[in-house]
Amino acid sequence: MTVTAVTAAETREPSNLFYQTRTRRPVVARAEGIYIWDRQGRRYIDGSSGAMVANIGHGNPRVLAAMRRQMEEATFAYRLHFENEAAETLARRIAARMPAQLDRVFFVSGGSEAVESCLKLARQNALATGQASRYKVISRFPSYHGATLGALALTGYAPMTTPFAPMMHEMPKVPAPTCYLDDDNLDWNARGLRYAEMLREEIRRQGAETVLAFIMEPVGGAATGALVAPDSYYTRIREICDEYGVLLILDEVMCGMGRTGTLHACEQDGVAPDLMAIAKGLGAGLQPIGAVLVAGKVFEAMRGGSGFFQHGHTYMGHPTACAAALAVQRAIQSRNLLENVRRQGEAFADALRRSLGQHPHVGDIRGRGLFRGVELVADRDTKEPFDPALNLHAHIKRQGMARGLMCYPAGGTADGVRGDHVLLAPPFIIEDAHIDEIVDKFAQALDAALDAVRA
Repeated sequence: MTVTAVTAAETREPSNLFYQTRTRRPVVARAEGIYIWDRQGRRYIDGSSGAMVANIGHGNPRVLAAMRRQMEEATFAYRLHFENEAAETLARRIAARMPAQLDRVFFVSGGSEAVESCLKLARQNALATGQASRYKVISRFPSYHGATLGALALTGYAPMTTPFAPMMHEMPKVPAPTCYLDDDNLDWNARGLRYAEMLREEIRRQGAETVLAFIMEPVGGAATGALVAPDSYYTRIREICDEYGVLLILDEVMCGMGRTGTLHACEQDGVAPDLMAIAKGLGAGLQPIGAVLVAGKVFEAMRGGSGFFQHGHTYMGHPTACAAALAVQRAIQSRNLLENVRRQGEAFADALRRSLGQHPHVGDIRGRGLFRGVELVADRDTKEPFDPALNLHAHIKRQGMARGLMCYPAGGTADGVRGDHVLLAPPFIIEDAHIDEIVDKFAQALDAALDAVRA
């Protein structure tokens, strides 16, 4: 197999864009289905749906047609001047499938906005119900909830949070349920209960009257690599929140909208939140859009209080974004793609285990549906992570791209600083041959990256 290094060897004009790193990337030329081509004609298989976004693949003609129809009618209508039918229809469709007790939809432009909106809505709910002392939001460590300052205060990832610590009101954390790392005599469900009880202890430590909410991802994303807790964890968390009058916020920005095989990841846990953040797969990358799903009790409390949510963004309920998201959701239903996520998700997991299950540096393969994480360790027996200075995850990304594979590696998995994992989350349209291609290229990229850090 010929490996082509991905470089900026071709002549390019100097860029005025503020890139986050010095490394230049290939220039995208076109995208179709599960593949993307760069300007040099190199083809890449999208093994991560970008950043777990392109759920139905690239260039879906029916979605593009729906966007064109909306743009011919109206490209923008400010929410304080007009309602728009695309937003109303999308909200009805989402509401029809929301978990029990959720019945209202509040549109935003993306994941960080959705999380921020959850926080502000929770706080205004406390004010409306005479609980002004509640303001603390407990989250997990490690975790990732967004890059804006409010969402960052909930995030447990030191490289990202440390520079901004003086600017944030950092919120309390409890350990994420990394049960697979535990060396004890407890069974899986007992471990789940132990981690859940850490929330009760933290609520009491902080003072229950000050705790506003607890936020978590049902299936961990960028910080914990498709981490799934034992079944016992989820129901006990809900019980503890109810016991202390704490709102439960589920961040399904990455794991939601079908990624795990059900429209909402929490459906598989039998737990309904008070607020839920969704984004990414809602619009599947066709347009920027996210939403907050709101429980009736929260909505009614707001109506009974000031009646006005002191919050908003310019592009909320954008007609074209809502038309795109509506067409995406219709495509998922008409093509029965959630069934494909469930079926191919199991096939994908099996293929990863066959290829990498005995690999000396693969510590865990986990996830649900087409949301799979591979955690890497320096030693399988001790589960000791690699030295973060090696930047193993960055090497994997580079080697993957060189082989025509897009994946989503990250660091900080074990404790917010140490630990490497790779998320693999291909579009819902994946076929058997695509699975083989992704797993084969990933295995090659992993070994090449390990060779590079040993050199």
